[in-house]
Amino acid sequence: MQSRSWSRRDALRALAASATAVPLTLNGGEAQALSDPWARANRIAAKVRGPKFPHRRFDIRKYGAVGDGVTDCTAAIRTAIKACNAAGGGHVDVPEGRFLTGAVHLLSNVDLHVAEGGTLLFSTDPKAYLPLVLTRFEGVELLNYSPLIYAYGQHDIAVTGKGVLDGQADDDHWWPWKGSGDHGWEPGEPRQAEARAALFAQAEQGVPVGQRVYGEGGYLRPSFIQPYRCGNVLVEGVTIVNSPMWEIHPTLSENVLVRGVTVRTHGPNNDGCNPESSRLVVICDCTFDTGDDCIAIKSGRNADGRRVNVPSEHILVEGCTFREGHGGLTIGSEMSGGVREVFIRDCTMSSPDLDIALRFKTNSVRGGFIEGLYARDLEIGQVGGSVIDVNFNYEEGPGHGFNPVVGGIDVRGMTVRTANRALNLRGYADAPIRGVTLTDVDFGAIATPSVAEHVEGLVLRNVLANGAPLVIP
Repeated sequence: MQSRSWSRRDALRALAASATAVPLTLNGGEAQALSDPWARANRIAAKVRGPKFPHRRFDIRKYGAVGDGVTDCTAAIRTAIKACNAAGGGHVDVPEGRFLTGAVHLLSNVDLHVAEGGTLLFSTDPKAYLPLVLTRFEGVELLNYSPLIYAYGQHDIAVTGKGVLDGQADDDHWWPWKGSGDHGWEPGEPRQAEARAALFAQAEQGVPVGQRVYGEGGYLRPSFIQPYRCGNVLVEGVTIVNSPMWEIHPTLSENVLVRGVTVRTHGPNNDGCNPESSRLVVICDCTFDTGDDCIAIKSGRNADGRRVNVPSEHILVEGCTFREGHGGLTIGSEMSGGVREVFIRDCTMSSPDLDIALRFKTNSVRGGFIEGLYARDLEIGQVGGSVIDVNFNYEEGPGHGFNPVVGGIDVRGMTVRTANRALNLRGYADAPIRGVTLTDVDFGAIATPSVAEHVEGLVLRNVLANGAPLVIP
């Protein structure tokens, strides 16, 4: 599984960077200064404004890029980014055309601007994402293929414009590595299962990150956009299609604004936006139509998540449209570092292929905590499964020693047209779900009775289903 492009010096450098990087810390006094949760949400919106850039333009064509969809523009784009950074910052312009590239690594004070009519067309050759970088795969740190757009330890960075980011993943490229017949894989072909199991075993055994070296022969797909330990990040306006795996994946980052983005990709694990161990994140006015969770808030997986021990916190989602996906707004399943203070308001969700509107998935292997989910003014059309699903029995289930702690879920002003079930709340007898409050909620036409197992403090105020007060059997 070790890539020939990786050197021991690179591994040691990445390990040292991971060990010495300063983790994000919670400003608890500020968070608790306002007793009204929606005043705290407004404070997040006011603080996360996005970076500003000098009025310098660096057209990638001047550095040798050709927008014919065939010429490799990787070197030209990297040179333009370096020149922009060296000049003190500005905009690296991708004009109209189709520009083929490998991994793009952003530097501080650089906005990668993809104009309307412009497309960054990402190579389907995995070698285009070498050398390996420090990243996370399903919540576990490792050295792996570079995400398609990546930054490590940078500040004031952006990906903007009305253009398209096309990962070119399909049933012949990237997606078959999932090992699922639904996406082109056939028995005997390469798949991620063996490397994924080996990585998770290394994490449980405490193998140092610098020795978790994958890449060629591992078949672990990269994320699309990943700022890693970055500050003041903006992703705005672009359309993202055909991703290998997770789309927008800020990790251990702070002050992240995702605004006006369209995500339209239906491959395996094609989550729309996954803030992981990040704080002060705003996701607004976006459209998600995905092959997995539309938004999934995460904080590391199992032992590795507890080792890093950085929660995701102070996250606001507003004005978004959710279409197809496993979950609309999801927390988990990689949430071992915990999640606190998540707000969602003024959003619409609807699709027969949207499984769950508000989804919380964890178990006694993941553990972690959820402290405070506030939802308001949600308009939900059709949901294939449950509207609200808090499930401690996800995958491995109970009995593994790290019971999750989940509470403080407050939903108000939500309307639903039709769903299979209003509530599916399943805690543990020795770790109940504590505190779910619903106010002024109309679940519309519901086919199946709700479930509430091991829930303490379930409060229903003016909550209807099938035109009558909701009754929990």
